Amino acid sequence: MKPFLTALAVTTALTAPGLASAKQVVLSATMKNYGGPGAYLAIYVTDANGAYKGTLWVAGGRSKYYGHLRDWASVTRGNPGNIASITGASVGAGRTLEVIVNVADNLIDAGYQLHVDAAAEDMREGPSEVVIPFTSGDAGSGASGRRYIGNFQYSF
Repeated sequence: MKPFLTALAVTTALTAPGLASAKQVVLSATMKNYGGPGAYLAIYVTDANGAYKGTLWVAGGRSKYYGHLRDWASVTRGNPGNIASITGASVGAGRTLEVIVNVADNLIDAGYQLHVDAAAEDMREGPSEVVIPFTSGDAGSGASGRRYIGNFQYSF
């Protein structure tokens, strides 16, 4: 049985009080059997120019390892802000992370991209392991990662 976690991402860049509408988005990352300890993941949004817009989820609760999520650490400038409400356990090899977040409707089909960075202790880092357009048309299609993620997809 794959683990299922539910979270409400309330980062002001992505969902904010008073927005007309937000959409529930299911994020799912199935890990490869890479033969190592649980991986840390950062799932975040950038615009078409690569400018950081916000973090949707971080898997792995020990902040001292966040620097190994290299691209995410770079765009957040090493200060991810208050992500306590959008974090969970690291994800083991062969396991699936599935979370539900609320995202402002105006981020969908507007040129934004979802990024997933991955890292596992004593193993190579996976910066921008997955980059996928955040569009209605790409929902459910999935993408393979380069090192740790077998499949990442989102759905509404």
